[in-house]
Amino acid sequence: MDNSSNFDEVSDPGYQPSPSSLDRNDQSAVETPGYSTMSGDSFMFGRTYSETSAFSDPIDDNSYSSEPSPSHLSVTKSGAQHQPMLGRLEMKRQKQVADDKLDDQESARLELEMMKERFSKLLLGEDMSGSGKGVCTAVTISNSVTNLYATVFGQSLRLEPLKPEKKLMWKREMDCLLSICDYIVEFIPKSQILRDGTALEVMESRPRSDIYINLPALRKLDAMLMRKEEKWWVPVPCVPSNGLSEESRKHLRHKRDCAYQIHKASMAINSSILAEMEIPDTYIATLPKSGRASLGDTIYRNMYTADKFSPGNLLDCLNLASEHEALELADRVEASMYTWRRKACLSHSKSSWNMVKDLMSDNDRTDKNHILAERAETLLFCLKQRYPELSQTSLDTCKIQYNQDVGQAVLESYSRVLEGLAFNIVAWIEDVLCEDKSVRSQEQ
Repeated sequence: MDNSSNFDEVSDPGYQPSPSSLDRNDQSAVETPGYSTMSGDSFMFGRTYSETSAFSDPIDDNSYSSEPSPSHLSVTKSGAQHQPMLGRLEMKRQKQVADDKLDDQESARLELEMMKERFSKLLLGEDMSGSGKGVCTAVTISNSVTNLYATVFGQSLRLEPLKPEKKLMWKREMDCLLSICDYIVEFIPKSQILRDGTALEVMESRPRSDIYINLPALRKLDAMLMRKEEKWWVPVPCVPSNGLSEESRKHLRHKRDCAYQIHKASMAINSSILAEMEIPDTYIATLPKSGRASLGDTIYRNMYTADKFSPGNLLDCLNLASEHEALELADRVEASMYTWRRKACLSHSKSSWNMVKDLMSDNDRTDKNHILAERAETLLFCLKQRYPELSQTSLDTCKIQYNQDVGQAVLESYSRVLEGLAFNIVAWIEDVLCEDKSVRSQEQ
């Protein structure tokens, strides 16, 4: 009874029952304008009224009619009229749920197909004919990392956050490619104390030393490079008309310095991994017979006759005009360096060319070839420092192409792509800071 009266108060607060209406039965309710009919907008109201009316005051038996009351008939018809609408809404909701499930299943299916494709290429060595003429596993993984970098970052030509889907793709596929390192292990001795106090030495496995040291460092550098800054410029550097704020300028310089340190660390790891790779026989076969003929008389005399060799002064005199010329010089210096090392080691009977550095330590330090090889190495190092964006030399490319060590392939390719990304970020930030400087100088 309370519920019914409350509903009446809410539905028609201005309605005051007349004395005559109190003598009528419940059918009088239909005569009030608020309850006579029910539109679609008042359906929920009507359903509440019909439910509460069932608990109204008892009706006199003498006033009972065999015909349904108009109000009850109205509510019943209205409920029946809206039943199809509810059914359609429920069907639409169920269809949406089903579509979402299908989308998830399709996404999972596509990801599974992608993984199958990559696994197949890995086993086939990228030889889709299946004839066994593919490259080795190490080269396949190296190519996969390089191609993934090109896919994710190849179109990044401006300083802006990485798109979430690209970041997810990079993380997911790199985790897959790096997971192979979990199974490249070495055994190391470990002391184990038994219950009776006896010390026992056992062997336990852990990641191979080069992976154990370098892979966590590369993962950390990777995480640091995933950009979160605001978008600064598209498609050319663009800063506010009055230049950047001092806080923004300081923030960008900090990010530039961090990216530069990441670039240096990645380059150092990459250089150390390349240095550990075996020198392919194909490269040794192409070495020049004379280092002097390879470098030219000018560079040779400067390297050999000077009491104190200064690679920086030599590069200043050469006045290299482009990166292409620098790379060409690097190839010639590196080839001459190994030619002189080879000549210095001819008196030794060791057959493995990858032991050449150990052989050098046994040679007479006053040997002409040894001196030239050391100075060539110093010149090459100075050249790479002066041109940090320098592409890989012919020897580096040859090592990567013929390398068969999977662990070294992972570390080299991972460090190489991080090095390239860090260098690009530094360059982009420099462009923004340069534009800011130009804008502020125009105002002054």
